[in-house]
Amino acid sequence: MMEQERPEAEEESEIEEETVESAGAEVAEKDVTPETRIAELEAELAATNDRMLRLMAETENIRRRTEREREDTLRYAASGLAKDLLNVADNLYRALAAVPDELRESDEIVKNFVVGVEMTEKELLAGFEKHSIQQILPLGEKFDYEKHQAMFELENTGQPAGTVVELMQPGYIMHDRLLRPAMVGVAKGQPDESPDDVEHVDTTA
Repeated sequence: MMEQERPEAEEESEIEEETVESAGAEVAEKDVTPETRIAELEAELAATNDRMLRLMAETENIRRRTEREREDTLRYAASGLAKDLLNVADNLYRALAAVPDELRESDEIVKNFVVGVEMTEKELLAGFEKHSIQQILPLGEKFDYEKHQAMFELENTGQPAGTVVELMQPGYIMHDRLLRPAMVGVAKGQPDESPDDVEHVDTTA
């Protein structure tokens, strides 16, 4: 079946509508003053500049974050190996602590053995120090939650409450990152001390 031809009146109506729309667009364009157009262009330029500044700031933030991550990787590259060697350092520390001073002086064999262990420990700690790893030996210091782990409290120590009075195991810190807290015993407050004078130490950790 052949498509019915559209009435001529309908076609003429559509042509007139298109002509009117086109004429309206031309009039609208003529109504835009140079000042208005300049203002529009300046607004577009400002928006573009703002987007560019945001992109530049984001790129700079990514660059700085990447640089910090690279520096941290280099700074703490030896931390894994250091943690594996802490047990060795602990055993050397315990071996030296287990030998009484009087035995060191009275027995030449024991004395030579202690000297050998001390030299080994000294060399290991020197290797740690090359990588900015330091021992935490807080005897006599105020208990520090960030570097120490309290294992127990001791009474009648003659020391102020919260003072580290016994060292069970040294701690280690690499740059500003704690590898392991020092395990310590802490002086307990005396009965005549007020609650405000005694800093509570959590020994449940």
